[in-house]
This record gives sequence, C-alpha cells and structure tokens, in this order.
Amino acid sequence: MAKRERVVRMSVEQPLWRALMAYRILTMVYAVLLAVFGRDRYDRPWVAIAFLAVMVVWTLGTLPKVAGAVACTKRFLGADLTLALVGILLTPLADFDAQHIDGPTLPSIWTAGSVLAFAIKGGWRWAALASTFVAVANIVERGEPSRDTFHNVLLVWVASIAIGYVVEVARASERTLARALEIEAATRERERLARDIHDSVLQVLAMVQRRGTALGGEAAELGRMAGEQEVALRTLVSSGLVPATRVSEDAAEGAVVRSVEVDDEDGPSGWADCDLRSLLAPHAGSRISFAEPGAPVLLAPAAAKELAAAVGAALDNVRIHAGESAQAWILVEDWPDEVIVTVRDDGPGIPEGRLAQAEGEGRMGVALSIRGRLRDLGGTAELISVPGQGTEVELKVPKVSKASRA
Repeated sequence: MAKRERVVRMSVEQPLWRALMAYRILTMVYAVLLAVFGRDRYDRPWVAIAFLAVMVVWTLGTLPKVAGAVACTKRFLGADLTLALVGILLTPLADFDAQHIDGPTLPSIWTAGSVLAFAIKGGWRWAALASTFVAVANIVERGEPSRDTFHNVLLVWVASIAIGYVVEVARASERTLARALEIEAATRERERLARDIHDSVLQVLAMVQRRGTALGGEAAELGRMAGEQEVALRTLVSSGLVPATRVSEDAAEGAVVRSVEVDDEDGPSGWADCDLRSLLAPHAGSRISFAEPGAPVLLAPAAAKELAAAVGAALDNVRIHAGESAQAWILVEDWPDEVIVTVRDDGPGIPEGRLAQAEGEGRMGVALSIRGRLRDLGGTAELISVPGQGTEVELKVPKVSKASRA
C-alpha cells in the first residue's frame, strides 16, 4: 500500500510577512485617499497623480515579493526604498507649500512599509540603514524641519530598529528550538535502538555466557567471549554512541517540523486500534498466568506494540533474575482513560539500590526497555519489589498517547 509523508512547516517570520503585505495595501489606500481629499492643495496635481499611480502599480505588482524572506531580495528592497525616497522628495514639486506646512508627503506612511521590509529581512542593522535614508529625505524635503518632523523621523527610526531586533531574537529562538527538537528526536531514536538491542542481542549474549560457563570446556571460553562482547555493547549503548537516524534537514534549517505518515487509501496510518489482548496472550503458559477483560482492550497499533514489548521485557527479567521455575502473572485492566498492565512474580525480589547500580553498570533493561517505552507513550512504569516477596511492575498507558497519534 503506497504511503507518503506530509511535512507541515511553521516559522515565526511568516506572520510578520503577512502583516507587512496587509500594511502595504492599507497604507497605499490611505496615501491615495489623502491625495484625493487634499487635491486642492496641489499646485501640480499631475506630479502627485503620476507618482501615486506608479506606487499603486508597484505595491500590487510586488506583493509576492513581501510574502517571505526568500522572495524579498536585496534588489527589490533597494528599488522599494528608492521609490519611497523619490515620493518624499517629489512632494515640494507637487505642493509648493509643503516645506512650510507639516503636511503629509506623497507616499505618507507607506514609506514605513519599505523600512519594515528591511527590518524583517535583515534585522535591526538593515532597519537602521533604511530609516536613516528616510530621515535624510524627510529633512531635505522640509528644508527647515520643524519639531514635528524630527519627532516623526525619530519615531520611524526607533520603531524599525526595535522590530528588526525582535526579528533577530525570534530567529535565534527558532534556531535554538529547532536544535532542541533535533537533539530530542536523535535521543529518542537512540533509546529506541538501545531498547531493541537490549531485547535481542544483549539477551542472547547473556544467555550464551551463562550456558557456556555452566557447560565448561570450550563452551566456557565461548561464554567468556560472549560476556566480553555483552559488556562492550552495554557500554556503547549507555554512552550514547548508538547511531540514530538522520533528523530532518528542515529542523536544522530553523523550521519547526512535524512529519505525519499518511496512508493514501485508509487515511493516517496507526489510527486503526488493535486489541492488546492478542499481543499479550502468547505469553501465557504453564508458569505465566494471563488475566484479561472480557471485552477487547483497544489501543493504537504503535502504542499496543510498545506496551507489549515492555511486558515482554518485564517477563524476560523474571526469567533471568527469578529463575525458570518462577511463577508470573499478567493482569490487564481497561479503564476509560488508560490501560493498566501489571506483571507480578513470586521470585526473590530486587534488593534495594540494585536498579541504580545496574544502570551505573550499563545494564539498562528496566530504564530503556520498560520505563523508556512507557515514557515515549506518555505513560508511567512503577516497579515495586520486596526482597523475598517477588516483584511487581505496573505499566500505565493513556488511551490517546503521544506515540499512537504522532
């Protein structure tokens, strides 16, 4: 069945670019309305009409240029700022009294859109450069600038630099978040591989070591070698050197990425619940009792598989540490919001502090194969053991877990 991967990208910059697009359109309309209602003040109205016509065509034709950082090139920014400066300097030519009256320039507040584009694209330094050009053009246009002129120039300069600084901080935060997500994804993949290694390779090596030692002779040498390899592999797993799969390049580039595996025919894969009882029933035998509800215990396949693997790891610990003659019980409880599976044995129990010592030695069966799996599912694993009275492992998984709907 064919499958495809859909990647959803989110960036903190996109809302800023969308806001800039809306700002340019609104300020364009505002500048045109100012000219229409104040047409009587123009000594050369054709100058104002010509400039505003060019500004309208430019604004509407370049909307795709301010849709994102990639499309907004340096060449476009330069041309956009030049148009705004020309409009400011043409104001006295259209209105002879513009230098003596603190009235609006031809582009009016549309000019700020050009400065904001510099701020979003290049940060506060680019914003400072663009606002400085605008400030000089306004001072030249006024001839003898008033206090209001300096006030407006300073306001644009400070606001653009502040926005540029905020954009730089947002980009740095996004890169940090992307790096954190990359590390988290790599860590989870490494732990998953470590669990698989513990459930297969390490278990086999430990069994070969015990059997070889018991048989003696050449088998003892084979067991010794298997024991050395087990120690080396445990060290490799616990040191974090187990290779993880490659994390998406989108995360490394600063985008927050969420990948969803989609089944072309049946919708998102992993959404068809399965009966947990069918995965746990094969464990039942002469020394393992299995108690289950009468109705199906439904979980998403990914969650059911991981929970069954954690139960298997708990039973492996029973066989290894409690002996082949130990009796074990599996109890499944289906609650409205969670599933609880309890694995209990009548073995000798675990001495206090033994689990911490085992983790320090690189024996991470409980930490990775059980607790790690439950943590990834959004659940918990509690281990209760009293020396001489056996061990009980309680596994709780929410009905809608992180792994089941990811």
